[in-house]
Amino acid sequence: MDTDTVDLVFAKEDSIPLNKREQEAWKVIIADDEEGVHQITKMVLSDFEVFGRKIEFISTFSGEETRKAISDNPDTALILLDVVMETDDAGLKVAKYIREDLKNNLVRIVLRTGYPGHAPERRVIIDYDINDYKEKTELTSQKLFTTVVTALRSYKDILVIEENRRALERLIESSPKIFELQSLGKFVSAVLSQMISIMNLSKNTLFYSTAGFAATKDLTTGDFKILAASGNYLNEVQKSIREALKPSILSFVEKALTKKENIFEDGRYVAYFRSKNGAENIIYTEINKELNALDKNLINLFCNNVSIAFDNLYLNKEIEDTQKEIIYALGEVTEGRSTEIGNHIKKVSEYCELLASKYGLPEEEVEIIKIASPIHDIGKIVVPDAILNKPGKLTPEEFEIIKQHPMKGYELLSRFNRKILKIAAIISRDHHEKYDGTGYPQGLKGEGIHLYGRIACVADVFDALTSKRVYKDAWAIDDVLGYFKKERGGHFDPKLVDILIDNIDEFLDIKEKAERA
Repeated sequence: MDTDTVDLVFAKEDSIPLNKREQEAWKVIIADDEEGVHQITKMVLSDFEVFGRKIEFISTFSGEETRKAISDNPDTALILLDVVMETDDAGLKVAKYIREDLKNNLVRIVLRTGYPGHAPERRVIIDYDINDYKEKTELTSQKLFTTVVTALRSYKDILVIEENRRALERLIESSPKIFELQSLGKFVSAVLSQMISIMNLSKNTLFYSTAGFAATKDLTTGDFKILAASGNYLNEVQKSIREALKPSILSFVEKALTKKENIFEDGRYVAYFRSKNGAENIIYTEINKELNALDKNLINLFCNNVSIAFDNLYLNKEIEDTQKEIIYALGEVTEGRSTEIGNHIKKVSEYCELLASKYGLPEEEVEIIKIASPIHDIGKIVVPDAILNKPGKLTPEEFEIIKQHPMKGYELLSRFNRKILKIAAIISRDHHEKYDGTGYPQGLKGEGIHLYGRIACVADVFDALTSKRVYKDAWAIDDVLGYFKKERGGHFDPKLVDILIDNIDEFLDIKEKAERA
């Protein structure tokens, strides 16, 4: 769809099957201490269907029984409530309990009394939130039927209003949530979840949706891959739609892709989104409901918000990708002055990602550390080439010059306000500190060293030891692990050493893939 407007294509409403909830019986509680009243009421109403639904009667004979019945059946549509049962005001207490304690403002309450003097109509109507007042003597069969039909019609209308109010609330709630997400996978998952949430309003909802998926076009293969799913499609995540979908559903989805528009028909809905940069995404849900005008407008509005959010997401992604490229370019420029570095920055970046993830940091934080770590040595731009590439041992004076680069990098990067560069500044400053306080440039100790710096320290040293340099050969992996065990709590954070050792195969896999590239 164009991001400026969202046009929905809907099938004819009479082609959409009604949900079985619409066929369920109306629940009507008869609350009266006279058995004869129950029998007469059921006899008069038992053969009737109201708006295509039968009536299910629930009989109670006291205020206490009635309170339990309505508590157990909050979807009750109507209560025919006697005033005088075990006490003269038992019915009035029930009405108060329903409205004030249960906060149930949907059920219609028709007060019936054979003793109008105990509960005068004018006072009861004003003091209690009831919907009708009838003396038993005036309730002929026809008037009883009229009273019940009128009450059920009112309940039905109020239920629709309440459900649409909840739908609007969920729509309003969903908009900021989807705009906050920056990860494409999380975003489409949230969109799918919110769309289903808007459709599944309550236990009494008139439509129901649990199955669906969100897919995005793979720019490499040109196929759509499922990134998030629910219901019957949960096991299809990461599969292409051609692989995951039945022919009939695939044909329906491809119809929307071909027309590049949203389609609703036969209880299925596909939302098609095309961002301004050409990226394509679809949201598919299975729902079972006859859509009215308000339903369509809510879906329309939600899809407009999603469409705008997709554009913002891809714009942010483009900015982030640009930042990544600049950071990697800076890292390569810095490391490129050293003649044997090769894939050092790429490996350190991925080692940092793995360490941060295994440490338990949030996904977003892990990603930022990965992006920021390639410029951990940017302060080396102040180090002369002769020192940086010296094959022999450095003199004390030369080493003092080398030791300046963490703080120089921090001073350079900390002046920027971007979060990624702020984190890169911390990594640059702290990645040569040692856990026992013998590192540089500040001699920080233990958790006084920022976690990002402790992570980068392990990643940097692991890569340095397992890679060939002008002044040494690569160490054997057993020797590397032996060194880390020896320096656990000395040079390195003990927890990070344990993570490295426990997951060494994953670290070696990163190393091998980078060196084959």
